[in-house]
Amino acid sequence: MPGIKPPNVECNSVSPGFVVRDITEAVGFYTKKLGFTVGFLYGDPPRFAGMNLGKVSLHLMTDQLRLVSGSAYFAIEDADELYEFHVHNGVEIIEPIGNRDYEMRDYLVRDIDGNYLAFGHYKMSTTPPLKIERVDVPVRLEKRLAALLKDLAGYKGMSIDSTLEETLLHTFEPYGDSVASPHTKTTLGYIEELKKKHGIDYDCHASYRFVE
Repeated sequence: MPGIKPPNVECNSVSPGFVVRDITEAVGFYTKKLGFTVGFLYGDPPRFAGMNLGKVSLHLMTDQLRLVSGSAYFAIEDADELYEFHVHNGVEIIEPIGNRDYEMRDYLVRDIDGNYLAFGHYKMSTTPPLKIERVDVPVRLEKRLAALLKDLAGYKGMSIDSTLEETLLHTFEPYGDSVASPHTKTTLGYIEELKKKHGIDYDCHASYRFVE
């Protein structure tokens, strides 16, 4: 099978996993004895837990599948792209890629020594539905910017309306000393390509100087 070029992967975090006998008992020990906080509990009764210590996290699990194996969870930008690369290379897929109810799209593989690696990206929840009413507003955009917006919406599989709403809502949220962005590093790289494509040679403050 001919090789393919590995994708450029942006990894946001990696979480080691430990197998425990009892999730509830282990969570109690990690919180009361070790000073961790609970990030999440999954299952009823719980069989999976995320524990946080500052900015570092780890997973506790009772899966029999991993009793004698190590495991790690990689939060990346685009799990689908890496999944295709792994499938092409004949990596042993233990759990195919899919959307999970813990707001991740991920998959699980096993290495040649029996260790388990999960890769996933965050998948914003579409439930519960939020009933809204859209209204028409008189919007006029700079021609090149409008062309970029149309291409960006197509790239993200969204309507122009939804792309604008997403961008606006993110700019309303503080992020450190700046504001949040709805775009990943990969998407920002694509936006740079679109700026060149459409001849956008101005910066983010240029709107103050726009004249017709």
